[in-house]
Amino acid sequence: MTVSVPSVDESSLVDKLRTGDSAAFRQLVTTHQQSLRRLARTFVPSDAVADEVVQETWLAVIHGIDRFEQRSTLKTWITRILVNIARTKGANERRTVPMATVDGSASPGEPAVSPDRFTGPPGHGVWAQPPARWSDLPEETAMSNATISLVLETVNRLPEQQRWVVMLRDVEDWSSRDVCDILGLTEANQRVLLHRGRSTVRSTLEQHLGARS
Repeated sequence: MTVSVPSVDESSLVDKLRTGDSAAFRQLVTTHQQSLRRLARTFVPSDAVADEVVQETWLAVIHGIDRFEQRSTLKTWITRILVNIARTKGANERRTVPMATVDGSASPGEPAVSPDRFTGPPGHGVWAQPPARWSDLPEETAMSNATISLVLETVNRLPEQQRWVVMLRDVEDWSSRDVCDILGLTEANQRVLLHRGRSTVRSTLEQHLGARS
């Protein structure tokens, strides 16, 4: 596994955090607060619980910074802490939810895209209804607040593991290696979850943008 080497600036920040530098901690919070809260919200059922997760994460960072060995970036370390806390709280909040709903992995034979989108022999067909070419759409339509909000709403409705992978890969722009490391996934499973999640988001956007009747 490749080890991420912290930058000189990050090493300096870590040193300041270890001495209890309040300005350094405020800088850290300002930089990461919104992305952490957004990510926490994908693990738990309410904004209030997401806020609790983020608060507990910052407390864990304060208490654990002396044990941070800098084998990964500070962001990765903090995110791993948040994911562990959020997973626990999410599980506690959703104890009555059937496991079939929680599990993001689909059965081997379940198609990620509806078969009616293709024509020809199963597994060897071609698009009967191809995906919309979003590049042909006006930029103001593709990037409108309504479209972006719809994407986030759709992501939040995905099965949990799909939601986590899509959020980290496509919203937070994490690498597949880091996502696998943080979520404890194999590369193959991560690819499947990402593909299925993206397919759902694409289908919703096609309907929203009028690409399909």
